[in-house]
Amino acid sequence: MAAAAPQHSKFDILVAGAGASGLIAAIALARTGHSVALVGKTPGPLPGRTVALFEGSLRHLDDLGLREPLQQISAVVKGIRIIDDTSSLFRPPPALFTSDEIGLDAFGLNVPNDDIVAMLSKVVDGMREITRIEAFVASYDFRDDGVTAFLEDSREIECAVVVAGDGRNSPARKAAKIEIKEWSYPQTAITGILRHRRPHDDITTEFHTRFGPFTFVPMPATPEAPRRSSLVWLMPPAEAKRRLALDPRKLAAEIEDQSHYRYGAIEIEGKLGAFPMAGMRTLKVSGPRLMLVGEACHVFPPLGAQGLNLGIRDSSDAALALDGVDLTNAKAIAAAVAEYEKSRRADIDIRTRGVDILNRTLLADFLPVDFLRGVGLATVTAIGPLRRAILREGVEPTLARTLANFAPGSRP
Repeated sequence: MAAAAPQHSKFDILVAGAGASGLIAAIALARTGHSVALVGKTPGPLPGRTVALFEGSLRHLDDLGLREPLQQISAVVKGIRIIDDTSSLFRPPPALFTSDEIGLDAFGLNVPNDDIVAMLSKVVDGMREITRIEAFVASYDFRDDGVTAFLEDSREIECAVVVAGDGRNSPARKAAKIEIKEWSYPQTAITGILRHRRPHDDITTEFHTRFGPFTFVPMPATPEAPRRSSLVWLMPPAEAKRRLALDPRKLAAEIEDQSHYRYGAIEIEGKLGAFPMAGMRTLKVSGPRLMLVGEACHVFPPLGAQGLNLGIRDSSDAALALDGVDLTNAKAIAAAVAEYEKSRRADIDIRTRGVDILNRTLLADFLPVDFLRGVGLATVTAIGPLRRAILREGVEPTLARTLANFAPGSRP
């Protein structure tokens, strides 16, 4: 619940960051019985940004009692259509994957980012186990016997463990001196909400262009707009600047053209968003008395809807590692942190590298690369058992967990 914390307070766990990853982490950790301080300010609105959550993530959220309120603000995604629109000589035919192929009613849900943050905030504010502190952490003191967080408003918080979901510029990560690897792409993403004449049929359509994906994802209907989708359109920065300066009707016409009129006449709803494409991963996902979750430890382009799904698995594994742990015992805490490091390493590496490779193959105007990408998609589409195995892994990942069971104790 929201609270005016005293000048100096003490909790078992401090969760840094009040975005979706931090909120989910706080709820999951509070369910373990530990006292939790959620420290951070609610992020500002993100125009046109939505989050697609797959069934595996929804099952984690269901365990936290979050699935039902989430369904009320979401649209279901029952299919994923991939169209190679690169003009390559080796373009495979369009591929449609449906959830009933793997025995699911839907692959997942798509929800506006601002709406999921508002919903999670309401849940947190109703939980006695969580003390919410609307402030930023200015600095940390990580010691053998505990952690002190110094807030920007001069308050201090003592805790046994910090779980940091405080974003790609994470102060907690910097304080723990955890190294990162960063890279950028020659792309900017335009995001927005679209109204369209033809139905989406609960199917996400992803056009793979030479400049990156151009994607429509189903959105909840409204009385004024029964057919809506969210847009994620990757393009060169100069093109993004040009398009954002267009009259909305002219931009809508370009969207219609880029989508080959699959959705009919299009109208842009509300404001558009734009952000440069970049990637980041940490060399570790933990430090002494510290666990990183969400964009504090991984950032990549919006391909395959991996971002928050990965962050939810971070939060789930952090809660699992700390469940039942005596947080007055330094050795028990160190063992829990080591367990978290081991459990997350393979999953984050597989997703980060996979998204990076896919994005770079689209950008590479090189026949051998086009050939391999085309053959890969055609093979997955044609071979039933392989097709279903990849769909299951995408929706409910198990490979990383298997690899983690055989992983060494430290990162090479």
